[in-house]
Parts: sequence; structure tokens; C-alpha cells
Amino acid sequence: MALYLSIHPENPQERLLQQAADIVRNGGVLVYPTDSCYALGCALGQKNAMERIMNIRQIDQKHHLTLMCADLSQLGTYARVDNSQFRLLKAVTPGSYTFILQATKEVPARTLHPKRKTIGLRVPDHIITLKLLQILNEPLLSCTLMLPNEEEPPTEGWMIQEALDYAVDAIIDGGYCGINPTTVIDMTDGIELIRQGKGDIAALGL
Repeated sequence: MALYLSIHPENPQERLLQQAADIVRNGGVLVYPTDSCYALGCALGQKNAMERIMNIRQIDQKHHLTLMCADLSQLGTYARVDNSQFRLLKAVTPGSYTFILQATKEVPARTLHPKRKTIGLRVPDHIITLKLLQILNEPLLSCTLMLPNEEEPPTEGWMIQEALDYAVDAIIDGGYCGINPTTVIDMTDGIELIRQGKGDIAALGL
């Protein structure tokens, strides 16, 4: 049974965030809110937890996983970013964007797209997630919580508890989350819109 943590969306209780962080550090799988949808997350170095997330989502390695980062300096540890890319990232983060970038050697090969050696990265605009990432002092390997055979992601903590109580280790209920996923931009060769989501593409010059 998952630990259910009801966390205030504007004034997150640090004690509860510490509990969530401990579960992640110990190899657990976490459900947490973001500025777009709820997400599944685990520590970057935890292979078994990553496989559990992929089983829940019923996806393979061709599906880009995302590193949820606390800020751009953390993002720069895990992706190769040139000056022009950095300026664009700085203009739109934190926000509801996922950027496909070439990974650095800090990222385990098993988490990368098998052919392109790329990974998704993002800095969310959500206080619960940002404070959790600050406590962890490392990114969360993540993907959107979209359950198999469902057309929309669950939007409330209790809905997630009903569906995944025995499949994950902790659920952060941060209140209602929307159903619009992030806008996905491939920056490996110029700027290419992969998916238009919640993030405004006008800010990207597209």
C-alpha cells in the first residue's frame, strides 16, 4: 500500500516532502504533481524503479523518459547545452516544456533513447515539485502518469490511489492537476516542435 501524502499546493510541508524524498532515495516509485499533469518518478540510478515505471505505463525505451530538474544549472549537468540553447531554456523555464537534448555521461545509458542517446529534460513551474527536487539535490527520472487504456491522465490524488495503491510506494496529493501534457521541443538539431501541449510555443519563436 502506497504512503499517501497530502501536501499543501502553496505552502508544502517540508516534513512530508522529506518523507517522499527518503522513499525516492531508497529506490521507491513516487507519484507527484507538476505544472501540467501528475507524473511518475524515481531516482536516476535506480534501475528496478525505472523498470517499474515503464511497466506501469506499458512503454519501452523508445519512449523518452524525462529528467525533472530543479533549475538550469542542474539540467546542464545531464545535457549538452550550447549558448543559444541556454538562452532559450532560460527564457521559458520553469514552465510546461520538455526539451529533448543530447545526454552527458552523467546519464545512465539504460535511461536514454536507444538509438539517439537523447533524453527529455524539464524544469517544472510547481512549488511542490521544485521543493522536493531541492531536498533530493538530484533530478527525478519521470514520465507523465498516463494509465494504459485511458484517454486522459488522472487529475486527483484519490483517483491515483484507487488505480495504483499497490503499484507505487508513495503518492503526493497536491490537489488538482490538469490534463494537458507539456509542450515537447527537440533541440538536438535546431528547434523542432514534437508535441504542442500546455507550454506556449510563441515563447519559443514557433
